[in-house]
Amino acid sequence: MINHEFAELTSVSNSAEVHLHTLEQWCNATLAVHTFKDYCPNGVQVEGNATIRRLITGVTACQALIEAAIDLQGDAILVHHGYFWKGEPSQLVGMKGARIKSLLKHDISLLAYHLPLDAHATLGNNKALADALGLPFGEELAAGQSPAIARMAHCTPMTVVELTQKITQALGRKPLHLPGGPALIRTIGWCTGAAQDDLVVAHQQGCDAYLSGEVSERTTHEAAESGIHYFACGHHATERGGVQRLGAAIADRFNIDVQFVDIDNPV
Repeated sequence: MINHEFAELTSVSNSAEVHLHTLEQWCNATLAVHTFKDYCPNGVQVEGNATIRRLITGVTACQALIEAAIDLQGDAILVHHGYFWKGEPSQLVGMKGARIKSLLKHDISLLAYHLPLDAHATLGNNKALADALGLPFGEELAAGQSPAIARMAHCTPMTVVELTQKITQALGRKPLHLPGGPALIRTIGWCTGAAQDDLVVAHQQGCDAYLSGEVSERTTHEAAESGIHYFACGHHATERGGVQRLGAAIADRFNIDVQFVDIDNPV
């Protein structure tokens, strides 16, 4: 389902244009792409129209987002989750082939920024989540990434019910709570997306609660046995902020039309 109303509310209408590779170079430098060892290529993944007047942003480069970009006459799409992940089949067949065929047929370029967009101190997903929850950006949670992506911060003491309400209001969905921590939460760790396995590290570094997007079967036991609350807040829900912030920065820098399209995803 495409939330056109939300997309309209988060659009920035301008009239200039920018070359695809000028935009890529600016994004690469702004997000310090060279400092990350990622699971996919960051930057231009599919080269279409070299001139960008309208940029469509979204979380994942699914077929629904591509069709929305076609309907909106976008010249390029910028996402957090693109293509060509390590370990996936390289053949352009089936679903993957259909997506890329649609892009090339309509001369639409695709740019994607993964870990660099999670980590950025002002435009990133983790910063956006912190701001939405009223948390300071805090300090790095040493969870095996270099540069570090996960964060932790001290907060005003709150109960599980109060934190659940805060998350629900910020993200528009109620999180799944797995109990294990103290009655009052004073220190929170978080990492957007699928970072549930950093739960134990968060506990070791003194967090009372840890937030991420997804959950695994083992997470229930890890939370209970480690003594930390876990909140699965939704992979998609926790990662809408970065592309919107990056899109707004692009619109401000290059004066092009940028529109965010939210493809509903319950996960």
